[in-house]
Amino acid sequence: MLKYLGYSVKTAITGIDAIAEYKRNHDKFDLVILDMIMPKLNGREIFERLTGINPNLKVIFSSGYSLESQAVENINLGCLEFIQKPFDIKKLSQKIRGVLSCL
Repeated sequence: MLKYLGYSVKTAITGIDAIAEYKRNHDKFDLVILDMIMPKLNGREIFERLTGINPNLKVIFSSGYSLESQAVENINLGCLEFIQKPFDIKKLSQKIRGVLSCL
């Protein structure tokens, strides 16, 4: 979906991979989409490490679980959004535009 919308995409299988990729290329990222549950580190742990590198990082959290749990805590951490799985391309595009326009 992201490529179809015209975005360049980097993927990571584990949280550790995501952090390593971001450290290498953080200047090339406008936005990070984090799943709340990932192997090795969860979305919040990854978020905390990435914002240690860039405190102004723009993030969309994603999960198949309800917004009532850990996701709500993460939303209050800055210029962030949450998208509930499953989602369609229109919803994803709206969330991305909203986060990217956040000051």
